[in-house]
Amino acid sequence: MVSKKVFSLIMVRKEAEILLGFKLRGFGAGKWNGFGGKLEPKENIYECALRELKEECGLSAKNLRQIGILDFEFEGNPILLEVNVFETFSFEGETVETDEMRPKWFKLSDVPFNQMWPDDTIWFPYMLKGIPFRGYFLYRGEETILSHKINESMEFSNVSVQNS
Repeated sequence: MVSKKVFSLIMVRKEAEILLGFKLRGFGAGKWNGFGGKLEPKENIYECALRELKEECGLSAKNLRQIGILDFEFEGNPILLEVNVFETFSFEGETVETDEMRPKWFKLSDVPFNQMWPDDTIWFPYMLKGIPFRGYFLYRGEETILSHKINESMEFSNVSVQNS
């Protein structure tokens, strides 16, 4: 039987830059990634995304736009990971390093894909062009993609949430 865990992932952006966090511990340690985590009981996915961003780098998003959903399956693991991908260009606060993440701004031309999850090179172009997407990745370990599919998706193309 397959079960599912739901996660948020926020990509904090400026016109020509993106904020990534170097994961210091836990799943994905040693990789650059956006900010996010597991959906907690009694919160919706937007609340999850806002909470995780604040906990992992100190920023508060003023609005979120859902840009994608990615499903991840790991060979031999019955748990499917559903990652809801958001972006924000409107935020406040100063970035801080936490025990989990070390944030750093990158020019879009200098995104460290060689130190990120391999799937990032496949779905980042959709996000960077503002194209809503839905994707699926089957991994062997943390470095080998056995199969994948990705498509444009209009299911949340006009959904955004203001945070006051």
